[in-house]
Amino acid sequence: MKQTLIFYTTAGCHLCELARAIWQTHLDPEYCAVQEVDIATDDTLIERYGTRIPVLRRQRDGRELNWPFTVDEVVDLSLD
Repeated sequence: MKQTLIFYTTAGCHLCELARAIWQTHLDPEYCAVQEVDIATDDTLIERYGTRIPVLRRQRDGRELNWPFTVDEVVDLSLD
């Protein structure tokens, strides 16, 4: 089954660019889809993630990785 990760981000976030480079380089889109969500469009998301972005969240069970995260942690999140 294809894994889906949600990438919480916003415009102008340099750490988000670093995180995006990790998952774009190391995750195979055939096995893992990443959906980007801009937190700036939702007050609830701003409250929850505003000081923590970038965050990767596994859709299936809600497990989250807060920045900083490693390549190995991202790959593990996509495989579990």
